[in-house]
Amino acid sequence: MISKIADLHHWVTHDRVGNGVQAVRDICKACVCYLHGKWNTCLREALAELRIHVHKKMNTPGNSGHHHDHTDPPSEVALRVRALESLLVEKGLVDPAAIDALIDTYENRIGPRNGAKVVARAWSDPTFKQWLLEDATAAIHRMGYSGRQGEHMKVVENTPKIHHLVICTLCSGYPWPVLGLPPAWYKSAPYRARAVADPRGVLKEFGTELGEDIEIRVWDSTSEMRFLVLPMRPQGTEGWSEEELAALVTRNAMIGVETAKSPKDLGRK
Repeated sequence: MISKIADLHHWVTHDRVGNGVQAVRDICKACVCYLHGKWNTCLREALAELRIHVHKKMNTPGNSGHHHDHTDPPSEVALRVRALESLLVEKGLVDPAAIDALIDTYENRIGPRNGAKVVARAWSDPTFKQWLLEDATAAIHRMGYSGRQGEHMKVVENTPKIHHLVICTLCSGYPWPVLGLPPAWYKSAPYRARAVADPRGVLKEFGTELGEDIEIRVWDSTSEMRFLVLPMRPQGTEGWSEEELAALVTRNAMIGVETAKSPKDLGRK
């Protein structure tokens, strides 16, 4: 599968909008989601990611395109994104309201915070942790996190001897209710290929260096089984509340490319 967000971003940055619909169709046909009849849903998700990507880029402090005066005209890239979306709406390929709802739900109301709360509960409650490892879908649902792309969950626990890493062959395998929108690199072909062939090298690029005595297990998350990593609880967090513990859990830790933050990372001793 080719990462649509990466291809679309390259297209709106370098190419002309006039051939937009054909470009999008070509991108989708190169993705396995097209073969599985899910290209329309996947395209909507990619456009939502693209909107968020452009918004964050334009509003990053120090970015040359960032202006506090919001009456300034949008950047060329932002205009291309709007033009692309307009073409797709005109052709009936996407619904702008659906993209708006997707962004609001998974960036503003969910994100990886839900997953962090699940991990914090598992760290604090041994009974819940056991349930989570035995029947993740039911345990997560009990916390109120379920719905689209949240079915068929499986939680794998990191230990001092085993580290888990998750990849995704199909775009539909990412657990949105607990992790929010998937990052672009997660769906890219290089990440998937290298995580299987050289997981230790990929982890090192994310700043995670593991000893040779630690076994690395790579899991392929699909719509039939979506994986979530339960990171090891950092030392020095005895007596912490679930809210405090959740602040240590990142999306990358639940994918497995990083470990949970330490108290020191939060400025605590």
